Amino acid sequence: MSFDSLGLSDALLKAISKKGYTIPSPIQEKAIPLILQRRDILASAQTGTGKTAGFTLPMLQILAETPIDKRRPIRALILTPTRELAAQVHANVEEYGEFVNLRSMVIFGGVNQNPQVTKLKRGIDILIATPGRLLDLESQRALSLSQVEFLILDEADRMLDMGFARDIKRVMNLLPQKRQNLLFSATFSKEIKKLASGILNNPAMVEATPENTTAELVEHMSYRVNKDQKPALLIKLISEGDWDQVLVFTRTKHGANRLSEKLDKSGITSAAIHGNKSQGARTKALAGFKEGSVRVLVATDIAARGLDIPLLPHVVNYELPNVPEDYIHRIGRTGRAGASGEAVSLVSIDEVDYVRGIERILGEKIPSEVMEGFEPTEKIGDIPPEPRRGRGGQGHNRPKPSGSRSSGGGSQGKRPSGSGSGGNPRSSGSSGSGSGGKRRS
Repeated sequence: MSFDSLGLSDALLKAISKKGYTIPSPIQEKAIPLILQRRDILASAQTGTGKTAGFTLPMLQILAETPIDKRRPIRALILTPTRELAAQVHANVEEYGEFVNLRSMVIFGGVNQNPQVTKLKRGIDILIATPGRLLDLESQRALSLSQVEFLILDEADRMLDMGFARDIKRVMNLLPQKRQNLLFSATFSKEIKKLASGILNNPAMVEATPENTTAELVEHMSYRVNKDQKPALLIKLISEGDWDQVLVFTRTKHGANRLSEKLDKSGITSAAIHGNKSQGARTKALAGFKEGSVRVLVATDIAARGLDIPLLPHVVNYELPNVPEDYIHRIGRTGRAGASGEAVSLVSIDEVDYVRGIERILGEKIPSEVMEGFEPTEKIGDIPPEPRRGRGGQGHNRPKPSGSRSSGGGSQGKRPSGSGSGGNPRSSGSSGSGSGGKRRS
């Protein structure tokens, strides 16, 4: 199927062609015709599946077919959980809408609101926003949502994770009853289905991939190691593997800072990105990572959601997430656009249960090795497990340890000389209004 067969206008096809797109992704192929039919949509789509174009293109077409009101009231609202994702979606809207007469802008916290207010006064058709700053400016009467025709919740599961359920409800109360609603989420959890039931009207269900599956070309690998030896092992993997671009996940903001400092001291350029960083610092860190002056980007889950990093070869779980689905979100940063990628986890004794939960979701065992010189000595009881918090194909230049031992996995595939058996790829923010640090992005 080509984009020409989806019913899109010549102006949008021209923009798509300029981007170099020729064949729609599965989520685009399924969602675009339904949205053009003015159906509400509940869609499950992982990171990197092309979902932004899946909702942006038909939205632009429908809005462009209606005569423009010279006052330019907000006609479409796209809500995202984080600043980075909001900025990314806005960039996509601008690119796809290059040849249509529609105005768009993005608002989020962490920056001066005055330029945002000034632009809102001029009138815009499409607003991309994080919930906190949106409600803040609405309370100041800097914007009105009374004429919104389109509501899109992007990465709704992460918005619930970040504690935005109440803010989403407040936004709903500001919108007209008659509108088209699109809800995109990585999973169809009970919480998402409950949220959808209060927003969507007889929605079409769209699922680009089976629930909780991951990128096809990602190779999974784990190393058992003592907790206090994780920094040294990570440095060895990056240095001896000659990894040039590595996204590393930690559970906490302070942990991200500490690890980044250790990497810098070892001669590996790095930057930390999390909710306590200013927007300027976050933008600078991401820019450095993309252009190569920063070799390692250390991030928390919330800050990393929405990062647009094409062809990322390595994702490292320095600390495993205690919610298995977050592993899927993390590794969705690699193995994109047909390129292979590697997801490496450093597993201490207190994280063994997390591995089992992740393996249940993956439907496969994650191969495990022990690196020579980093043999774990910790035993059950040595480290108290962190409290569980509820939710509201080939390797790339891996180091060649002389004596690493395989301890499971069952996958096949060539490993570097001297290593155990490896795993084949599978075949197939807000401004923070309200209380609670959890919602910073």
